Order: sequence, then structure tokens, then C-alpha cells
Amino acid sequence: MMSMAIIAAAVAVFTGIGAGIGIGFATGKASEAIARQPEASGKINSALLLGCALAEGTAIFGFITALLIIFVG
Repeated sequence: MMSMAIIAAAVAVFTGIGAGIGIGFATGKASEAIARQPEASGKINSALLLGCALAEGTAIFGFITALLIIFVG
């Protein structure tokens, strides 16, 4: 039974991989956009930070879910 919990926790932690890929992709595109239009860097940075915060929130939810599966389940 414990091995199923470990597998479920491992699957829940995979949200961190998706968040890392998404943040890296968004940061690259934001850097390209700032290079093309430096005068719009303020708007680009605020949109980038909002997107990164949402992606990190998803990763944190996955981590919390994994901890709950391991220690409570």
C-alpha cells in the first residue's frame, strides 16, 4: 500500500517539471520581446511575473499534494 502512495506522490511532483518548462519558455519569450521593444519592458515584466507566479503556484500545489499523499494517506 505504501508503494502506491510513493508512486502517486511522484506523479504529483511532476507538476514542478511542467512549471519549470513553462517559466523557462515564458522568460525566453519575454527577453525576446524586451529586446525588440525596450520601451514596453514594464508591461512585459509585469505580465511575466504574473505568469511565473501562477506557474509556481501550480508547482507548489503539486508538492503539497505529494506531501499529503505520503504523510496522511
